[in-house]
Amino acid sequence: MSILMKRRAVLLGSGALMLGACSKIQQSDAGRGLFESVEDWHKGLQRFVRARDALAREYAPEDISPFFRGNGSTDPQNDGYPQHAANGFADWRFTVTGLVERPLSLSLDQIMRLPQRTQITRHDCVEGWSAIGQWTGPQLSTFLDLARVRDSANYIVFRCADDYTQGRYYESIDMIDAIHPQTIIAHRLNGEPLPIRNGAPLRARVERQLGYKHAKYLTGVEAVASLDDIGLGKGGYWEDYGGYQWYAGM
Repeated sequence: MSILMKRRAVLLGSGALMLGACSKIQQSDAGRGLFESVEDWHKGLQRFVRARDALAREYAPEDISPFFRGNGSTDPQNDGYPQHAANGFADWRFTVTGLVERPLSLSLDQIMRLPQRTQITRHDCVEGWSAIGQWTGPQLSTFLDLARVRDSANYIVFRCADDYTQGRYYESIDMIDAIHPQTIIAHRLNGEPLPIRNGAPLRARVERQLGYKHAKYLTGVEAVASLDDIGLGKGGYWEDYGGYQWYAGM
């Protein structure tokens, strides 16, 4: 087993054990400092052992899991989503905003006419389960190029339609992962339109990170210079309210 595969197994196992206690640990200054230092070490190690543009493993069609489960929010009921689902998301819009020279608002039809990437990859959930699926959609970098993202943008924030206890879901990645060739905005799973349980009509695939970074029910992305004003400032819903690490690379 390679060093990276061993590290992935350790991360999945330890992540599942730590999540129950992490919110209590982070209540103390010492705990917050520990999490921040571990996250910095984790990110630095991942970037050290893998090249900036290293690809996540891709699989053969025969490796695809017979069923790709949903997780977390699987059927949003907030105002508007059920109606969008009922009409096949014909009126759904995906926006690119923030630090861009040319803000975008695209329909699914327009998104499907962009250059597409198909990849078969493994989804690893921090809860301990995995599944292999085939995903299709434009690379996130295609949208950023079309919108002419500004040099001052350091992060991309995913805006979502699903509600949780503290509000709408959101996530973020840095520009290294945003322009990675396997970071796509997927609209198909295993050759079929994305099921509702898996994030229809659009979800992020950030193949070098754990599952909670793969935001579902996307309404848009926002280019920002800092995460300080996003939610509570930690970069994502579960980072703000569940004690998860912002950087979840594998």
